[in-house]
Amino acid sequence: MNAEFRTNFVRDPAALKHYPALVLNADYRPLSYYPLSLWPWQEAVKAAWLDRVDIVAEYEEVVRSPSTEIRIPSVVVLKDYVKPQKTVAFTRFNLFLRDEFACQYCGARGDLTFDHVIPRARGGVTSWQNVVAACSPCNLRKGSRSLRDAGVQLRKPPRRPEAGELMNLGRKFPPGYLHDSWIDFLYWDAELEA
Repeated sequence: MNAEFRTNFVRDPAALKHYPALVLNADYRPLSYYPLSLWPWQEAVKAAWLDRVDIVAEYEEVVRSPSTEIRIPSVVVLKDYVKPQKTVAFTRFNLFLRDEFACQYCGARGDLTFDHVIPRARGGVTSWQNVVAACSPCNLRKGSRSLRDAGVQLRKPPRRPEAGELMNLGRKFPPGYLHDSWIDFLYWDAELEA
């Protein structure tokens, strides 16, 4: 490894993004799919050094200290199982993920906001059962009216999602970068097509 690369690699804050490690639970499943459970390389090396993880796959690049050389981990497995959360937090991100990042009135993607099916002005509450993802044009067109008054229909009724359901939906939206060593661990428990 040449000195210029080493210096840039260590000092460049963007270098954190160049060698992330996929973090798997003790059952070899990712902690989360969306966002994908990733650690910066420094965290993965630290966890390996503290014997909190097993290294399953590595990058070709190495990091060195005066006494040690270690290849940068690309996949690590936690030694202790982390129990997945059973309840899903009601957040904008989770709402958009539940609705697959699509307007629930017209199906458009991008420029999403959220809409109260029963408007708050008419007693509607902010809950999983009353809020949906909506594009700006549909949200403006509906306004504070009922679905019937606005002449719109929902693609599917809003409901509280299960944690496993959101995890499975997250698989449909992989990040822009997937290292080759991650693929076997991301989809190994997905149902195969016949």
